[in-house]
Amino acid sequence: MNKKLKTLLFVIGATIFNLLIASLCFISLFFLYARFLYPIIPEESQVMGFIFVFVSAIALSLFVYRFALKFLMKKIDFDKHFDPIFGKGNNKKPGL
Repeated sequence: MNKKLKTLLFVIGATIFNLLIASLCFISLFFLYARFLYPIIPEESQVMGFIFVFVSAIALSLFVYRFALKFLMKKIDFDKHFDPIFGKGNNKKPGL
């Protein structure tokens, strides 16, 4: 298996992991909101509570994803196993 295929599989796996974490965060925060806050919030503010749950779930999932990625980067040498997605950063034009 070459580096490009490993990189592609890693990106696909990381995306699926991020979607799973976002879904779990949303479901758990929505359950807590529906169970505890929904009955006591005025009817005019209930939609704002749902929006807050949605945005909070996204923020929490990004935090968990970033933490998991940092943990993985400590365990695995990414330069050794994966191909860079955006290149090495050498932006010089040939001949200049």
